[in-house]
Amino acid sequence: MGGVGLARAAAAALVLAVSASVPVAAPALAAPAEPPEPSATESLPAALPGDGARRETSNAIRLELGENGVLHAEEAISFGADPPEEFVRTLVVREPYDAEHDRLFEVSDVSAVDVSGGAVEVERAERDGTLDLRMDTEGRSEVVLRYTVRGAVDPVGTGTELEWTAVGGYSAPVAETTVVVDAAVPPSALSCTAGAPSSSIYCTSSDMGGHQALLARFLQTDMEPGDFLYIVVGYPAGSIGGEAILERNWSLQSAFAITPGTATVFGLLLLVPVGGLIALIRIRGRDERALRTEAAAGRAPVAAAGGAAGEPDAVRFRPPDNVHPGQIGTLIDEQADVVDITATVVDLAVRGHLTIRELPHAQYSATDWRLDKRPGPVDDDLLPYERMLLDALFHQWHQVKLSELGRSEFPARLSEVRDELYRDMVRLKWFANRPNVERNRWATVGIAITVVGVVLTVLLAVFTQAAFTGLAVVIAGAAVTVGAQFMPAKTRQGSVVFAHTLGFRDYLLSAEAEDVPPRHRVALFSRYLPYAIIFDNVDRWAAILASASSEDPADGLPWYVGPDDWKLQDFADSIRSFALTLTGVISNTRQFRTLR
Repeated sequence: MGGVGLARAAAAALVLAVSASVPVAAPALAAPAEPPEPSATESLPAALPGDGARRETSNAIRLELGENGVLHAEEAISFGADPPEEFVRTLVVREPYDAEHDRLFEVSDVSAVDVSGGAVEVERAERDGTLDLRMDTEGRSEVVLRYTVRGAVDPVGTGTELEWTAVGGYSAPVAETTVVVDAAVPPSALSCTAGAPSSSIYCTSSDMGGHQALLARFLQTDMEPGDFLYIVVGYPAGSIGGEAILERNWSLQSAFAITPGTATVFGLLLLVPVGGLIALIRIRGRDERALRTEAAAGRAPVAAAGGAAGEPDAVRFRPPDNVHPGQIGTLIDEQADVVDITATVVDLAVRGHLTIRELPHAQYSATDWRLDKRPGPVDDDLLPYERMLLDALFHQWHQVKLSELGRSEFPARLSEVRDELYRDMVRLKWFANRPNVERNRWATVGIAITVVGVVLTVLLAVFTQAAFTGLAVVIAGAAVTVGAQFMPAKTRQGSVVFAHTLGFRDYLLSAEAEDVPPRHRVALFSRYLPYAIIFDNVDRWAAILASASSEDPADGLPWYVGPDDWKLQDFADSIRSFALTLTGVISNTRQFRTLR
């Protein structure tokens, strides 16, 4: 159909050129006159000579152009003495109009009769911008085909033009095709092209009805199957109604066209939800802020004086707000994750509920550890999530190797520990709702908005050129999904504890061994170690603990036992390897992927 568009452009240009020229009598152009209307066939040139077989089939097309731009077509197709079994007449119903539109021609009211007036069945088949009219012509010397066309008239410049592919193709050679266009007003100019779809060759002949110039008449001889005949007839502006029927072409570029209108709508659609999300994060989703003095309170030494009778210089470890490492980790990032579980295991060992035993190994072999369950101090009550973690570690056993945890029931039970940690946040009134539930709720809303945005963008891309605006909804949904991570909100009580925790972190990052009496350093620094794991400061505190232990060799670590050749100086490397290995074991379990 691209060739039809080129031919149309050439013919239209010729019409404009002829209409603008001086009205001198020519084979293709004649000035209107007053004498009586001639017959449709008067002064048409004779067909060019040819063999008899090619001249057997002819087609006389008469087009009545109404004031509303509707073409009423009648074709008298003569087959001579040897009609074919069937004959296919092709009409062009779609052709390129401009870079963004196709032009449509609506063909309706199709019917056919033979010379005796008997109905001839017409089978319609539309394909690739053309309409095939297949007729049963066996034993019929002539068939009269009738149909109606809408969309062939279009106002152009200072006039009105009928642009129509009178013949979009025949199924067999046709010796002679004549086209007569009759309208309520005389034509002012005309043009035609014929031949192959890419041809711009003028048709055999054309005129405007002799000197009277009342009809537009065209002739094309020796048309082969697939040849076309394209005509253009110009009329004065406003003399004939109707306009072209256009359909917008779909392309990715046009569907996502950025115009002032789409850019404005895009900005509004993006500004409202994203601005609202930012407001929610700052107002609803933010913590109930604690005063800066609350953080300063957390920087106070976490070792309280007092102890057993007869020990006036005894020091008792007291974390801020009596918060355990797992609770601190969940409070800080609002997620129960692998670091919280690792720190809790070390904390349970330090408090005497289990022993970490480093197993002997060759120099280049992997290190393994064994966890031994212990009764634990009677005055140290376990929190529910700590009790569940011990049960997950040991279950029905009293010993378990670290390398065996992944193959036991430990991974399956971690989700229960996670849920209990989240419930603990609400029980302590640090959060109004479980952080994971709040986060998932907003993430679900964000995903739903994103899906709606994708569907809306697709629909806009298919049916409009405003698909760019739909991207704003997609971006807004993605922003809500990402922003869901910031939606869990601490209560004021949770914010106070959080501020104390930050102060405690600053203390751990700056405290020195000299702050604690030598005889209590091992016990107290051991209690610091699980919190240092939470604050990613394990190397420093492990080194401090090892140095404190080496000052008094009798002061061993009751909760960590090394192999026979192990020394306290090796503790920093050992506990770092243990924490990394345990973290890897937990992370590599499928169940732990849900610990978020």
